[in-house]
Amino acid sequence: MTQTGAALDFARAFAEAAIDRKAERVVALDVAGLTSFTEAFVIASGGSDRHVRAVADAVIERAAALGRAPLGVEGYEGGEWVLIDLDDVVVHVFQHEKREHYDLERLWADAPATWFEAGEGGAVQRRSAP
Repeated sequence: MTQTGAALDFARAFAEAAIDRKAERVVALDVAGLTSFTEAFVIASGGSDRHVRAVADAVIERAAALGRAPLGVEGYEGGEWVLIDLDDVVVHVFQHEKREHYDLERLWADAPATWFEAGEGGAVQRRSAP
């Protein structure tokens, strides 16, 4: 794993990739002090199985551009919840209903959260939930 600051930089890059593909409710959670298996989560939503896969593809492409390959990708075929394990960052791309059901933000409520939204020229950070 990398140091937390680098992990959060990668998380931001993956959040931006998700937003580039029109993902919704994109958030990065800093879980470094809460778990030993990763340092950050990125959580995003898509409106359909095709949209979820397109967002996952964008994240995987951005990772490759940054010289990183996923350790694993789960759920891609079904397109309801795709998990991309990038070691120090784990990206979750959900269809809306699955995201509400699993509610990872509630499960990891102690993790500092950074929300992202589309802005001119790319993703824009914001501090409060949508």
